[in-house]
Amino acid sequence: MALNWYDTGRILVTGGAGFLGSHLCERLLEEGNYVICLDNYFTGQKQNIFHLMNNRRFEVIRHDLVNPIFLEVDLIYNLACPASPIHYQYNPVKTVKTNVMGAIHMLGLAKRVKAKILQASTSEIYGDPTVHPQNEAYWGNVNTIGVRSCYDEGKRCAETLFFDYYRQNNVNIRVVRIFNTYGSRMHPNDGRVVSNFIMQALRNESITIFGDGMQTRSFCYVEDMIDGLIKMMNGPDDFVGPVNLGNPEEQKILDLAQTIIRLTKSKSKIEFRPPPMDDPKRRQPDISLAKTKLDWEPKIGLEEGLEKTIQFFMEYVKVK
Repeated sequence: MALNWYDTGRILVTGGAGFLGSHLCERLLEEGNYVICLDNYFTGQKQNIFHLMNNRRFEVIRHDLVNPIFLEVDLIYNLACPASPIHYQYNPVKTVKTNVMGAIHMLGLAKRVKAKILQASTSEIYGDPTVHPQNEAYWGNVNTIGVRSCYDEGKRCAETLFFDYYRQNNVNIRVVRIFNTYGSRMHPNDGRVVSNFIMQALRNESITIFGDGMQTRSFCYVEDMIDGLIKMMNGPDDFVGPVNLGNPEEQKILDLAQTIIRLTKSKSKIEFRPPPMDDPKRRQPDISLAKTKLDWEPKIGLEEGLEKTIQFFMEYVKVK
């Protein structure tokens, strides 16, 4: 029997070869959707989607969202943007352009074809918060001219554009604020704390903590995050967000390092270094809104998620 895209509609995932994007593409395909993965491979990796290539409902386009693209789609997940400080600070002007021009181009596409569109925003819009835990009503504490501003302000501007298109042009939007997420397919050299610590532990290298280790983050396993993204996209039309998605369990970075050393049975020692500029001291989502509106909360605990992630990186180290 012939396979027609209109059997289920077409879903566009920008940044689809990245960490989150590849997991999202995989889940959407498992649910029987036709998925278009768009990526310029700046941080996304082809190996993240190799296993999907033989699926007849999967299509890949190499494209940079700084430039417009014209497609026929029904749903858009806009995930395209480097998300780790090492990558988004490498070319800060490009980071701003990806966030802002990418949002404009995807919103324009959604407007033309009447597609529903979800924006992957970030907990970084809260900056170094003075409210704890952070809820969606908090406007944030962001340095507009710091080294992290290209990402923080780029995402904040993208949120502005989404709500302006919603109010002015009746575009069907969704906005989620993603807190720290980890799991398989993280880039091993992206500078994020979980991948850094695991790689250092597996190699018995010193685990480097920037600061005194008392700063906190909240870590959500990737499977839970994908559940949240899909629930938000498929949720009621009267709830457009923004909504926090993340694990509300706050973790000290020092405790995280010690847990990873224990789980990997590593001989690594901990080495403290000066903190980077504008590094948030505390980060913890209030997910009351996600619980109420989406019936969503994380199910996978930190140690269970870390064990799965460590297994992924153990295979990576063997290959290398």
